[in-house]
Amino acid sequence: AAIKEFFGTSQLSQFMDQNNPLSGLTHKRRLSALGPGGLSRE
Repeated sequence: AAIKEFFGTSQLSQFMDQNNPLSGLTHKRRLSALGPGGLSRE
C-alpha cells in the first residue's frame, strides 16, 4: 500500500512539475535528501 501511495504521489508531483519547474527542483532535492547517501529520517 505504501509503494502504491508513493507512486501515486510521484506521478501527481511529476504532473505538477510540468506546470511548475520550481516545484520539480524542490521535489527532486527532497528525494535526493532522503535517498541513499542523503539525510536519514532518524
